[in-house]
Amino acid sequence: MKIISIVGARPQFVKHSPLSNELSKSHQCILIHTGQHYDYSMNKIFFDELGIREPDYNLGIGSGTHAYQTGEMMKGIENILFHEKPDLVIVYGDTNSTLAGALAAAKLNFKTAHVEAGLRMFDKSIPEELNRVIADYCSDYLFCPTQTAVDNLKHEGLTNGVYLTGDVMVDALNFNKEIAERSNILNNLKLTDKKYTLVTLHRANNTDKRQNLENIVNALIGLDELGEKIVFPVHPRTVKMMKTYVLLIAISAQVVLLP
Repeated sequence: MKIISIVGARPQFVKHSPLSNELSKSHQCILIHTGQHYDYSMNKIFFDELGIREPDYNLGIGSGTHAYQTGEMMKGIENILFHEKPDLVIVYGDTNSTLAGALAAAKLNFKTAHVEAGLRMFDKSIPEELNRVIADYCSDYLFCPTQTAVDNLKHEGLTNGVYLTGDVMVDALNFNKEIAERSNILNNLKLTDKKYTLVTLHRANNTDKRQNLENIVNALIGLDELGEKIVFPVHPRTVKMMKTYVLLIAISAQVVLLP
């Protein structure tokens, strides 16, 4: 079989890694990278450390509004699908790359599989929720990480082509534990194992509304009383908005900011 996988954002690189290792043993695999994430720390480092081969196609779409990103991706993906004529197209997760890949493949009547199907937040104000729902309805094969995901699809009337597969993110974790165990990050940051708090923050609802972001920053400063370091690897969008709102300098010395 000729299988095209479409990725574009950090979590998709991780999901693609263990699956592509298996598929490439017996199938012709082609990789399309939309370029949704392009910063080294959000992109190339994952290909390097997870041993993912270079994409066959890189659309280089970059940033933009949801409509711009999705439209440009669909145009590029459509041209490649016309040329390659795959037996199967695989999309992952819930990003604009997922939506664009699923729509382009379905409209051209190529068989489509959605890895991480059936997940729901039941909140249509979140862009990722719309992406994952539409991708499920476009796909012929729905690979669900949990029984809850299967049940969600059944509730929506989707029962054909549904498979409870387990979570490829867990596979990726198990395959790459040794990389993490070789890390010197705790020593470099002078941290004691299990004696620190890790923070991640990048959802638009949290970063793009000043009051929400300011509340979170103030809460982090208030955690000083724990007497533990707070490690905060900051997403590029979060950095941008903290600078916009002049909140970056408000973080206390107890908070360790990392790229």
